[in-house]
Amino acid sequence: MIIAEDSALLREGLATLLTGAGFTVVGQTGDAAEVPRLVRAARPRAALVDIRMPPTYTDEGLRAAVRLREAHPDVGVLLLSQYVETGSAVRLMARDPRGFGYLLKDRVADVGQLAEALHRVADGGSVIDPEVVARLLDRRRPPGGLDRLTAREREVLALMAQGRSNEAIAERLRVGAKTVETHVRSILAKLGLEPHVADHRRVLAVLTYLERGGSVGPAPAAP
Repeated sequence: MIIAEDSALLREGLATLLTGAGFTVVGQTGDAAEVPRLVRAARPRAALVDIRMPPTYTDEGLRAAVRLREAHPDVGVLLLSQYVETGSAVRLMARDPRGFGYLLKDRVADVGQLAEALHRVADGGSVIDPEVVARLLDRRRPPGGLDRLTAREREVLALMAQGRSNEAIAERLRVGAKTVETHVRSILAKLGLEPHVADHRRVLAVLTYLERGGSVGPAPAAP
């Protein structure tokens, strides 16, 4: 994997932590423009990229991730951010959530969680930081589907948006798989969203629905 982070201290710390967790770090850079070159040279399975990098510290890392996914769709990308940014990063994921992740830097302290997220995107899965999901869910919206969710359903929805399967959600909440299936069906019904066999598609549907901030009434019927 490669690491793109402008803070040399954090970059070296990440490399040390991830090497200790069993990853092979094949490249590091503090310049987002270097990401494509590193990927071409090293062909990593995943790239860990800070969203805000020099020279403007706005979205250089995000733009590098866009270019990377266009040129190397088989390379998983895990974006890091100091702040909750629910706009561009989530819209990028909405285009194609496979092999894409977005975590806050606070999660770096939890090596297990960081390693799990990297493995997931490297394998073509997706993950979104729980704090980002919470921000999306807590936005004020017209009365509708979200208001009808129970506290447990909101927990399940947050875990769905992290890219977790029903089995993983059941294990996390210490409930039966059938119980989770029931919650998922209820959530999708209340949001007017049809279930799908591919987990990343249901996550995409929920996140896109929430992010666009439209009506929470029933979705239009498919043609």
